[in-house]
Amino acid sequence: MSASTTPTARRQRLGAELRKLRERAGITATEAAKVIGGNQARISNIEAGRYGVSAERVRTLSCHYECPDHELVNALAAMTGDRRRGWWEEYREILSRGLLDLAELEHHGTALHTSHTAGLPGLLQTPDHAREVFRQVVPALSPPEIEHRLSFRIKRQNVVLRENPLPYRAVIHEAALHMEFGGSTVAGQQLAYLLAMSEREHITIQVVPFKAGGYPGAGQPVYYVHGPVPQLDTVQLDQAHGIVLLDAEAQLHKYRQVLSRLESLALGVSQSRDLIHNIAQNL
Repeated sequence: MSASTTPTARRQRLGAELRKLRERAGITATEAAKVIGGNQARISNIEAGRYGVSAERVRTLSCHYECPDHELVNALAAMTGDRRRGWWEEYREILSRGLLDLAELEHHGTALHTSHTAGLPGLLQTPDHAREVFRQVVPALSPPEIEHRLSFRIKRQNVVLRENPLPYRAVIHEAALHMEFGGSTVAGQQLAYLLAMSEREHITIQVVPFKAGGYPGAGQPVYYVHGPVPQLDTVQLDQAHGIVLLDAEAQLHKYRQVLSRLESLALGVSQSRDLIHNIAQNL
């Protein structure tokens, strides 16, 4: 199999997890290669996501590494199965790789959990609100770039709108609800949309009120994508230079704690709806 010039986030994650298992077992890449009849370069390419690997070889390597977690091994083997091009591939020459990786993560995720302070979650934004957000990007986006970003975001939203949607939890600070992107009319429509989405059984929206005081995590947006097993969870952070994906065990633990702390500060679901409604009425 030839090496991929643009390995997907999913293939890279599979390779990284296989590397973790190998290193924990104290086995060299050369030793691992003998198990599958290859050489050190093949193992290195698999672990870097440049080469694909079959489910059978994932199980063979995991057995050789003496991994006792059968659920993890099954989840890793399942990551080799779907090789169809995702809808996000049509944007590969248009948008950043980070955005494509995010859409791929959501597509294969099992649940989504996010927190926001000064903005609203992208999956809960109306088109008019999202368009105004994209107009504030620095450096400025051209009109066609804005529309590409908008269409991409709308397609991403399908994970919470489709027939079998992902469970979605959002913690939003009250400050974000007062940000009038596009003016009072657009803001009012956005808040009405939030209320409508909060009525869906699989969507939970909680608001942290101003009176809650201190806010952990310095107010940085956090997006936590749950995998089929906890070891395959991913945290996405927005940085000035682009999207950052984190998957180290300590990082996952930290952001699970941050989200848990934020939920403890937030109002209940019903009270959160009341607050959103009151803010909308006062626009």
